Amino acid sequence: MAVGNINELPENILLELFTHVPARQLLLRCRLVCSLWRDLIDLVTLWKRKCLREGFITEDWDQPVADWKIFYFLRSLHRNLLHNPCAEEGFEFWSLDVNGGDEWKVEDLSKDQRKEFPNDQVKKYFVTSYYTCLKSQVVDLKAEGYWEELMDTTRPDIKVKDWFAARPDCGSKYQLCVQLLSSAHAPLGTFQPDPATIQQKSDAKWREVSHTFSNYPPGVRYIWFQHGGVDTHYWAGWYGPRVTNSSITIGPPLP
Repeated sequence: MAVGNINELPENILLELFTHVPARQLLLRCRLVCSLWRDLIDLVTLWKRKCLREGFITEDWDQPVADWKIFYFLRSLHRNLLHNPCAEEGFEFWSLDVNGGDEWKVEDLSKDQRKEFPNDQVKKYFVTSYYTCLKSQVVDLKAEGYWEELMDTTRPDIKVKDWFAARPDCGSKYQLCVQLLSSAHAPLGTFQPDPATIQQKSDAKWREVSHTFSNYPPGVRYIWFQHGGVDTHYWAGWYGPRVTNSSITIGPPLP
């Protein structure tokens, strides 16, 4: 039987059609067409289907989800918000706040170092010198797709990670500071662990530092990330801590 109006289709067919429509178009355009479309687009079933179709969940997913629509958007946006975290583009996207000694430098991970590093995709790192070296990045959340209502109402977890290592022949001191900032760049949350001092003749293993911001106040619009350090023997060259594979992610990770 011919269908003269798309709304005459069974609701299950309409839902299946909506799973193929980009999420923002569903909310900004399709949801405004009529009350039927609005009600269908607001159904949990639709957003669960879209999550499954995009690979954001598996068939046997059994974890509780408070809001499937929000869950879908957080999953679709999930990625490392720091650009050039592994020095593949030199110092592109980084602000060299303090550039002491022989200044920041990019070096290649040796074959042995690549075996030791937990991510085999990482091939380079940034290295500091005999006077303090600090570099930073500011993440503009709105520019990255995280609109204000999403951040203020949902306040999804913000996870920060960094990797650092000393040289085996020289002591060093590593430091990290991450701040959640308002639109006026006022701090709304800070993670600043005590500087990590590594003694000379250490094992030179790569170490991870991580922190999750939860239940932070509304109004977060930017994230400021700064790290670096100095060698503690003041040797000319690049004997300070090495850093790479830094990341800032928001919301639940992919399965």
